[in-house]
Amino acid sequence: MPTPIVSVKPVVLPAPDRGDDLRVRVTAPTTGAGLPLLLLSHGFGESLTSYDPLVDHWASHGFVVVQPTHLDSRTLALPPEDPRTPLIWRHRVTDLIRVLDSLDAVESAVPGLAGRIDRAKVAVAGHSFGAQTAGTLLGARVLDASGAPGEDLSDPRVRAGVLLAAAGLGGDGLSPFAAENFPFMNPGFAQLTTPALVVAGDADQSLLTTRGPDWFTDAFHHAPGATHLLTLVGGEHTLGGIQGREAAATTDENPERVAAIARLTTAYLRAALDGDDAAWTAETAALDAGIGRVTGR
Repeated sequence: MPTPIVSVKPVVLPAPDRGDDLRVRVTAPTTGAGLPLLLLSHGFGESLTSYDPLVDHWASHGFVVVQPTHLDSRTLALPPEDPRTPLIWRHRVTDLIRVLDSLDAVESAVPGLAGRIDRAKVAVAGHSFGAQTAGTLLGARVLDASGAPGEDLSDPRVRAGVLLAAAGLGGDGLSPFAAENFPFMNPGFAQLTTPALVVAGDADQSLLTTRGPDWFTDAFHHAPGATHLLTLVGGEHTLGGIQGREAAATTDENPERVAAIARLTTAYLRAALDGDDAAWTAETAALDAGIGRVTGR
């Protein structure tokens, strides 16, 4: 049964080296102990107020969800000429690490939460740009112009992940616009060894790639840790509306699709963190073929 939840925002984490303190939202079940922690990295322009359809489900099923507002959020309106702009992808990763380093402050910000988080059970999720951010903590690297892997920014505290509409391989797969403006969009998945579920829509046609929707499945095909792929039938980049209920940016509104993502990601993370795959097995078996399909290695 779902548990009532409480959400606190903003929780302000000091970040003197960032230029702006880090603001996060914490959403947690009102009861229970030994709760797993789930960091959620938003897509480009979004903020800590996004993704309620997923956040509410995850929290009501036992996760403490922490959502930072990254520097690219529209709520901060960082100008293109800001010196931080070229390295926003790197600041995003640091934001998630800062949350992990500040869990005492995160817990104390929510009445009754202190001591209820199991810090040995940490997962990360992200959508779009956020999926690249989350993937970096799982072991993915940014490749340089020669194809060599860049800095290892993975975090051993993170034990599992969910990558929602994650950008695929760079190089010839990028559109000219993406290649010129987003040099960091050149992921290497060979070192992504932490267990992860990749979620992609089979109608997600992006202007960032010269390829089709299969571009968003690259993490599954190239990351050793990507154990499963959830493909959503008819899913576009918002995957049915995961970024918010009645959100204007949703191009493929489908509550049933969003509900399936919520159930399956919850079951996957529980299996990865707890070692009990009964719910995952049941959810994959019950998945309507008209909604999606799950592929495993």
